[in-house]
This record gives sequence, structure tokens and C-alpha cells, in this order.
Amino acid sequence: MSEFLPDVLAIVGPTATGKTDVGMLLAQWLDGEIISADCMAVYQGMDIGTAKPPPEQRAHVRFHLIDVCRPDEPFSVARFQQMALEAIEQIRERGRLPLVVGGTGLYVKALLDGFQIPPTAANEALRRELWQEVKRKGSACLHARLQEVDPQSASRIHPNDAVRIIRALEVYFVTGQPISQWQRRQPPPQIGRARRFGLTMPRDLLYRRINERVEAMIARGWLDEVRRLMEAGYSPDLPAMRSLGYAELVQVVQGRMTLAEAIPLIQRETRRFAKRQLTWFRADKQIEWIDASQGAEHAARQIMERLRSERTHT
Repeated sequence: MSEFLPDVLAIVGPTATGKTDVGMLLAQWLDGEIISADCMAVYQGMDIGTAKPPPEQRAHVRFHLIDVCRPDEPFSVARFQQMALEAIEQIRERGRLPLVVGGTGLYVKALLDGFQIPPTAANEALRRELWQEVKRKGSACLHARLQEVDPQSASRIHPNDAVRIIRALEVYFVTGQPISQWQRRQPPPQIGRARRFGLTMPRDLLYRRINERVEAMIARGWLDEVRRLMEAGYSPDLPAMRSLGYAELVQVVQGRMTLAEAIPLIQRETRRFAKRQLTWFRADKQIEWIDASQGAEHAARQIMERLRSERTHT
């Protein structure tokens, strides 16, 4: 089979399209290992709300970049890029295929397109000041400031994405140059030829899957997971605890919202998040789109056919 394989295979797309299931099938068929490109799966103890593959699945396929840091430990795009490149090298040394699987578009782009990460350490004082401004005026106010100094980044970052807005402003204030310029400075790292496949499905089906998945996560104990994290001393102000779903359930634990109120809110925000993911990935013309509406195995076989077809015609 190896004669028709790329050097790296990427499976991307919006949340709830079945990326992990498709990736696992391909890893088993192609003797591969999976590099998770999910900015939340890196955190230990955050399992249900991040939809990590359970241990029994990971016994069949080797995963990388899952559970690599604590929720209170900083984790950056630069760290992901470095660790993912190291994982690719290790996978190749074992004679296996690296599969990059996940929905964090910036992680995928940083790895496959080789963003040069700005050489700036976290400026905690500046970061605290910017977070205070978010609390006082809202993230849209900071997004307007970003629009003034780095319109290219502002066009890619949602006005509600306070974490990325603050990081972009931090880079500008510390280095004097927009983060978008740093991201263009060097050619991609030599990871070889990458094939990128995106999973998609009709919007009504995707939204139904999102709603059902949120309910299933709640049934599996997502609220208890959040409660355990808070009891372990993890602050609700941590970036990890402010993420989608966790922020709402923190309010439930604090008694500021009922679970009945939180569930539809999480579902709505997850649908909006999926829409933003799709917009991001649609901008990458290297992605080949696969209909995943008929299940993971059907989608995985479509990808196999595409890979074989290209080899046949070259």
C-alpha cells in the first residue's frame, strides 16, 4: 500500500463530523499513528468535554499530543508545532504513517504550512491587563484594536475569541510587528508531501449530531468532570476552563446557571464554533472534501479511493 501514500495524511473538519473514527480506521488500514490536532485534548483530566478517544480505542491505535499537560499549564501553537514535528519523526522511524487528525485549524496550519512562531515568551502582566479589559468592555473591543494594528489577523479571528485576540495583541505590543507577518517569515518545515482531507455533511445533520453529542457528554458525567477539576484547585479563570462547554458548566457548579439552561447554550455555541471551523478550513484550497454523512467507514473508504486514484493517474 505504501506506494500510493503521502508522507503525512491529515483529516480535518468541524466538530462532530467523525474525524477521530475516520482517523482510527485509516490508521489501522495503513499502519499509522495519530497526532491529535485538538487544542483541548492536550489537557489532562479534561476527557469527556474534549471527546478524547477512550483508553480501549487508544489500545488499538497509538495517539500523540493527548494528555501532555495540566489544565493550568500554558500550551501554545509553538509547543504543538515542535511536539508534532518530533512525533512525525518518531513515527517515520518506526516505518509508519503519520496521521494528523483534529479540528484546531491553527494547529494544522502551523504544522503543515510551517508558521514561524513569534519568539516571544508569555508577558503575564500584559496578558492580565488585556483580560481585565475583556471583562470590563468585552472581547469585541479588543478585536477592534487588533483590526487597527493587524487587520489580516483580525479577519481570521472571531470577535468572541478572546484568547487568540489577546495573543495576537501581545505579539504586536512585544515585538512591534503583527503576528501575521511572523507567520509568513519562513518556508514550511520539511515534513514532506501532505494530503489533506476535510469531513463535511449537510448542516442539519451536523447540527443534530452536535446537539446529541452534547447531551451524551452530559450523560457520561461532563458536569462531574468539571466539578472534579474545580475541587482539584483549577481556577475558572484558566484559559482551559474558559473553553467551550467548560465555561458554562463552571457556572452550573457555581450555582449561577442551571444545567437545563447550560445544555442548550453549549449546543448553540458549539454549532457556532462548527460554523467558524468550516469557514477556516474552506479557505484552505489544499483540502479535499469528503462527505461523512454515511458514517466513518464510508468516509474512510472514500479517502482510500482518492489516494489510490491519484497513484493510478500519476
